[in-house]
Amino acid sequence: MRGAFLLPFASFVFAAPSLAHDAASGWQYELFCCNGNSHNGDCQIISSETVRIIDGGYQVTLAPGDHRLATRSHIFRLPQSTARRSQDGEYHLCLYPTEDTPRCFYAPDMGF
Repeated sequence: MRGAFLLPFASFVFAAPSLAHDAASGWQYELFCCNGNSHNGDCQIISSETVRIIDGGYQVTLAPGDHRLATRSHIFRLPQSTARRSQDGEYHLCLYPTEDTPRCFYAPDMGF
């Protein structure tokens, strides 16, 4: 009897949508990285022109408009060890909880 009561609740929990959203090319950002959706979320593709490979990682230079959350200029230095693998060959950046905090950075594989 007790199990019959919990079954509808369990189906509601498992049917609830996840908080992650898809990148424009269709793959899904990791749940840890993503808050929101493809219109107001903190993850999005960024131009390769904003990324420079430096010793030990990447330098990302954002101007307002380079990311939907960037309202002013930013320079982030991100270690290669924390970069996640981009599944579409593009760079992606997740800023959370504020535009000053790069939570996740996705980079394409290097071809060397």
